[in-house]
Amino acid sequence: MKKILWLAFAFFITQAQAQKPNWQNLDLQQDSVFGISTEKAYSTLLKHKQKKKKYKPVLVAVIDGGVDTAHEDLRSLIWNNPGEIAGNGVDDDRDGYTDDVHGWNFIGGPKGNIHQETLELTRLIRKGKFTPAMMEEYQKAARKDHNIVQNISGFERVLDEMIARMKIDSPTLSDFQNYTPDNGGEQQVKNVMLKVLEDDPDFNDFKVNEIDGTRKHFQDDLDYHLNLNFNPRSIVGDDTTNVTERLYGNSDVMGPDALHGTHVAGIIGAERNNNIGIRGVADRVWIMSVRTVPDGDERDKDVANAIRYAADRGARVVNMSFGKAYSPHKKVVDDAVKYAMSKDVLLVHAAGNEGKNLDHANNYPNRVYADSSGQAGAWIEVGASGWQNDSTLVASFSNYGKTTVDVFAPGVKIHSTIPGSKYIDESGTSMASPVVAGLAALIREYYPKLTALQVKDIILKSVTKVDHPVFIKDDSGKKIAVPFSAICISGGVVNAYNALELAAHYKGK
Repeated sequence: MKKILWLAFAFFITQAQAQKPNWQNLDLQQDSVFGISTEKAYSTLLKHKQKKKKYKPVLVAVIDGGVDTAHEDLRSLIWNNPGEIAGNGVDDDRDGYTDDVHGWNFIGGPKGNIHQETLELTRLIRKGKFTPAMMEEYQKAARKDHNIVQNISGFERVLDEMIARMKIDSPTLSDFQNYTPDNGGEQQVKNVMLKVLEDDPDFNDFKVNEIDGTRKHFQDDLDYHLNLNFNPRSIVGDDTTNVTERLYGNSDVMGPDALHGTHVAGIIGAERNNNIGIRGVADRVWIMSVRTVPDGDERDKDVANAIRYAADRGARVVNMSFGKAYSPHKKVVDDAVKYAMSKDVLLVHAAGNEGKNLDHANNYPNRVYADSSGQAGAWIEVGASGWQNDSTLVASFSNYGKTTVDVFAPGVKIHSTIPGSKYIDESGTSMASPVVAGLAALIREYYPKLTALQVKDIILKSVTKVDHPVFIKDDSGKKIAVPFSAICISGGVVNAYNALELAAHYKGK
């Protein structure tokens, strides 16, 4: 039986030492986990300011796949457009977006909402705008997805045969320990199940989430993301040839799958004092949902419009937990980023989950303008870290870059909100970015006179420096140990206590 490649990421998560609840907000010295010392900051530095209500609520835009605005831990902080009357079908504030009460949806239209989309690479190949290397990349991805789906199906077939022989619907760890394999394939499956059930004894959870869920993920790649014949854009009803078009979409800011965006929103600012759910980083934020990211690659046009929409409505911080390898209309995004810079907006972006060096690999959007006019100053690129202060601190999936990634932040098994007033753990730079966005919002709450550039400067200067080597994968995929200063500009993990302490006496840029 072939090696089951899809288990690698799941095993990275399950093999790690168990993390503490709310670990991303805890303190390295006090709690022995490499959080960002948020709770320490609240209990000391901010205590006096909170009592005297010396803060100013900050609007944070979540450009993502949608946010559940009715979530029990989020609904009190969902932004309400003061110029719009909900549900009356009228553009009350005359901005071109009807009923945009909580934000806007740039991947929906009169016919509904886009859920699945193609990759940008697929769209370029479909248009005939590709190189031989791009075609090779596309074909390699399709082969890989096909092989993984086949491997998962083969694994499940053998597993089902073993369960049938056991005559037990939900076998336990001891059931597999007592099982005598009939062949080499069964022995491999037994070895996997012994490890899985040792870490998580719920067999049904493994079957549904790891087997069925992972197979669906890669099958969706084949059916939608890499499918040259799939194009859902007619749902939106815009002119796809006009990349500067702005007035399209609908007001459904949740959409058909808001898990990712809701999780991100909770990390930023879930209600801290309601004794339910989780604690966000920031305590006085409004969350604006700008639905832009489908299951697949976002389009440059939509990203540009989302940034402009947020900037025009007063967002002080924008979180962007998405990215892709190609950007055929980068200029339209760059122009929107320049516009955001003129509005004193801080853009926070996830570095990506390919384990690559962004000094040598593309990940869009990014801060460097394609017209060689410079780069966005108020932009923070974020890598993901774990809770153990050792050589495994950098998440194995995280992109990095000595000149391209600014900071690292907690991004492994972060517990946060999902639709239906539920909560789960998720991992990725998508989780690390909102930690930093929440920190930026927190600084701007209590020190509202600071500019976006100053807030960025504070965050980078106040990191907890990492003074030991960490493991990463080099450009060839080989695991190597390097100084932390070799993988990001600041050389450390963000720290809320240090940042707020610096903000109180800041005399920088």
